[in-house]
Amino acid sequence: MLNRTIAPKIIDPVQFDIKLPGCQKYKLTNGIEVYAVDMGSEDVLMVNWVFSAGNWFENKKAVASATNFLLKNGTSKRNAFEVNEHFEYYGSHLNRSCYNETAEITLHTLSKHINELLPVVAELVQDAVFPQEELDTYSQNAQQRLRVNLQKGEFVAARLIDAFLFGQDHPYGKFMELADYAAVQREDVVNFYNEYYKHGNCVIFVAGKLPKDIIETLEKNFGHLPLKPRIGGAETIQHPVQPAAQKKYQLLNDPNGVQSAIRIARPFPNRHHPDFQKVMVLNNVLGGFFGSRLMGNIREEKGYTYGIYSYLLNFTNESGWMVSTEAGRDVTAETVKEIYYEMEQLREEEIDEEELMMTRNSMIGSILGDLDGPFHVIGRWKSMILNNVDENYFDRSVQIIKTITAKELQELAVKYLVPEEFYELVVI
Repeated sequence: MLNRTIAPKIIDPVQFDIKLPGCQKYKLTNGIEVYAVDMGSEDVLMVNWVFSAGNWFENKKAVASATNFLLKNGTSKRNAFEVNEHFEYYGSHLNRSCYNETAEITLHTLSKHINELLPVVAELVQDAVFPQEELDTYSQNAQQRLRVNLQKGEFVAARLIDAFLFGQDHPYGKFMELADYAAVQREDVVNFYNEYYKHGNCVIFVAGKLPKDIIETLEKNFGHLPLKPRIGGAETIQHPVQPAAQKKYQLLNDPNGVQSAIRIARPFPNRHHPDFQKVMVLNNVLGGFFGSRLMGNIREEKGYTYGIYSYLLNFTNESGWMVSTEAGRDVTAETVKEIYYEMEQLREEEIDEEELMMTRNSMIGSILGDLDGPFHVIGRWKSMILNNVDENYFDRSVQIIKTITAKELQELAVKYLVPEEFYELVVI
């Protein structure tokens, strides 16, 4: 019998033996791969269709995002209201998302309703009609959102720093202007849809408490569509990186603004580089969690900001290392100075064992949170599959977190935390 008068032994997360739950792979008749995680006690599931249809593939700005958004806005059999009413009737949620390399359709539903919903998703993939009035409404709304967002310093900073890193013509760096939304024609959307959705490259992820016949159901609804398996993704089209020549920028966006948006970033290799997973640990020490050096110095000690973080960009072909914060206008220069100071400290001195252990435990704790439930687990698998890394990538990451030394972290800091390599942007 459990003796509740004795406190349980405290175990650091770093001591846990963490394994990524398995993922089953299937292939439909048309070659489409399906990755499935069967977990959980609740009768819910998620189905995620990922198309190689991000802005990497568009020839005209805003076409990829417009096509993705308008998928739900009518087919030859149902108008936009009827499509949405159908999913709401079954208590489900169908979402669309468009990213740099990929575009997605995601369905969350009770497992028992899957047979009523998959045929309608297939209908959207093969029979969306993109009514002109829906495109006009989308364009008007997108322009209005952009007008509002352009008044926010953090929005302007986020889009400009990417343009400095990769170039305004690169998919990672280009940003929308009002005229871009107005210029999108229905013909542009229909052509993009026909090539990248109706006959596009696709991969399917499914997770939750799966019905026994889920693969047969997916085969019935999607196995005979003219879709193609995902092969290479965005690597099939090349976009040269053209970073800005100047490294430091300051922009006055709001003369009456009381705070500034600060972005300090450098180019960085993608996940296939041998230093990537090691730098993830160094990044956490610098600014990757609430106990980081940037947070302790600039928020806790000096009170210049409510929050400051650093992170590696989640892109497939290229990446970047970013420090991001908003600070009081009168302390902007000091905030920038302290960011570089913390980089210098990591270059000059090894971190102590206590700080390293805190970082290890934080990172392992985050991974444990990411493995809580089938949707998080499939998210881990999806990230590895879309980034073309092998099944051992997760285990290597955990092992690096547990074993990397203070000396290795200092060597990485000397190699990468070089102020001259960083772009610096302040938007007030």
